[in-house]
Parts: sequence; structure tokens; C-alpha cells
Amino acid sequence: MARKLISSGSTFEQEIGYSRAVVEGNWILVSGTTGFDYSKMTISDDLLEQAEQCFKNIEAALHEAGSSIKDVVRVTYVFPDAADFPKCWPIMRKYLGDIRPSAMMLAAGLSDPRMKIEIQVTAYRAET
Repeated sequence: MARKLISSGSTFEQEIGYSRAVVEGNWILVSGTTGFDYSKMTISDDLLEQAEQCFKNIEAALHEAGSSIKDVVRVTYVFPDAADFPKCWPIMRKYLGDIRPSAMMLAAGLSDPRMKIEIQVTAYRAET
């Protein structure tokens, strides 16, 4: 299977030079995804709305790859403020609670001060 590059339409992808996701065989690697609504290039000021949008953006990329959130095997969360991590647990549980992928949380600055969370996932799509 040829490598497939997936774009969300975000201006960041073109400006920086990356793909929202890369499909390589059965693996889908979704780039760090923020709470931007990429169709409008807007972002909420609310942490929980950003977290929800992150997962919507990730689901869209996985869907385009012929996969779904159920195929996620690893997730990395990045927060500028580590104290925000527990606030997002209900949303994380909503999307990944039954899947229970391996996970890691980092506290680090993000590229735009409006960003309050970034999520990166790796999925494995089994042969059908």
C-alpha cells in the first residue's frame, strides 16, 4: 500500500510543511491536533471546547484514513498548564474510555498562546 497523506485544510499544514495524518500500511499517525476549527481557522477560548474539537479533528482524519477512534493505540496530550489535564478527563474518557490506549501527558508551551491543549494519536487499522 502506498503512503497516503491526509490534510485537514488547516493553513498550518501548508505553511509549516506537514500532514494532519500519514497512513503507512495499517498504521495511521495523526499529528499533534489542536482545538482549531480548521474549516473556519477559529479557536474557542474554552479549554473543554478545545479538547472536544481536538477529538473531532482527530476523528475526521482517522475517518479519511479508513479508520476510527476505536483503532487508537497511543495518545499523547500536551498542555501549557499541567493543572488543566484533570479538567479534560471527562472528554478524554468520552472518546477513549472504552479503548484505553497507552497514554502520556506533557506540560509544554504550544505554538500559539490561544492553544490550551494539543493531542497526538497513533492508530492501527487491522486488516478487514
